[in-house]
Amino acid sequence: MSRKLIPLQVSDASAFAKSLRLQLSAHEGLPSHLQFLNMLARAAGYGNFQSLRAQTDLVDSEALPPTAAPVADPAVDRKHIDRVQRRFDQELRLVRWPSRRMDQITALWILWSYIPSARDMSEKEVNALLRDRHLFGDHALLRRELCDLGLMRRTRDGSVYRRVERPMPNNAATILRQCSQRQAH
Repeated sequence: MSRKLIPLQVSDASAFAKSLRLQLSAHEGLPSHLQFLNMLARAAGYGNFQSLRAQTDLVDSEALPPTAAPVADPAVDRKHIDRVQRRFDQELRLVRWPSRRMDQITALWILWSYIPSARDMSEKEVNALLRDRHLFGDHALLRRELCDLGLMRRTRDGSVYRRVERPMPNNAATILRQCSQRQAH
């Protein structure tokens, strides 16, 4: 019987590693092969290995695009999410720049979500958008960080900016989801 290759792609290796570590530390003893496959799948955002395999089957049959996001959320870092959420006001404007790099990256992902996709923007437009999304007065820092992190690209002369499409890490997606649920109520 030939083995079917089941690709596993994660958007945030750090969150993946943390989730896997939490699952392994909670497990008593060495996990079996299937238990470990389930842990890997959950850390990547799937409910279990069977749902990962089903998602792969759907992608193979072209029922879903290859970039479709997993349905289930992996374990998220609650402390990290709470820390980052405190940096934002009710309208999801960044009140102050976080000191921890991990928090900065998550905050940048949230700002990234407000940048229009598949659209060229001038530096002036990017600055205006970022000014509206933060309150500490340093849009240039945010613009540079978005580019340095690879969430935006710009032309060599800095005249044209464009959002880079990437899957959002689960911690940032959780923050956005929670905020939209709060605003809906």
